[in-house]
Amino acid sequence: MTEHIDKTLIENNLRNRFDYISKFIKFTTDDIAALNDLGRLAVPLIPIIVDQIFQRVLDFDITKRYFVMRHSGFTGVVPVNESELTLESEQMVFRRTALCKYFKRVLRQKVWNDAFLEYISHVGKIHTKMAGSESVDIDYVHINILFAYVEHILLDVILSNGQIADQRKKSVIIALNKFLWIQNDFFAMHYIRQSKSINFDCCVPKADNGKLSIFCIR
Repeated sequence: MTEHIDKTLIENNLRNRFDYISKFIKFTTDDIAALNDLGRLAVPLIPIIVDQIFQRVLDFDITKRYFVMRHSGFTGVVPVNESELTLESEQMVFRRTALCKYFKRVLRQKVWNDAFLEYISHVGKIHTKMAGSESVDIDYVHINILFAYVEHILLDVILSNGQIADQRKKSVIIALNKFLWIQNDFFAMHYIRQSKSINFDCCVPKADNGKLSIFCIR
């Protein structure tokens, strides 16, 4: 029997959205337990993983430039230009600390309650203007490829570990993949909402008494 899914609810209610995604990709408490297993393995390595991620971001000027903009919650000194920016810059240390806390919470979370869903939703929201920040609005292409890079790093951690049985490795990898798609969707959700909230001008040429002008409607 075909199950009915309310489009309005999954677009406006996090719990309904998560429940629908979970059913579709078969994300269960077994997957959460597998992520907890990954946490026990990866938590000691998180500072190294985080440094790898941010060093990759600094390898390209198009992503590096976001870190000479003041981020939400940061009250310290922001570098004047990109050439001054390093992993040890004050705002980079702030971001590295935040990402460490994020990984620890995600990998240790045992019950995905509404508060946790709000948390991973907020993580996506603050990368857009939807959280009220006009200074940081990261293009989605960078978010998407960063998820791919993060998965590559974590897969390497899993596959190179000799303490996990092969069958359990399979479960952990599948759970990680499902989680990253869920988190990616919670990012995309805010980018889509942001795109719908933008007022686009439609401008067309208009002739008036022989003079050509531009007429715009919003």
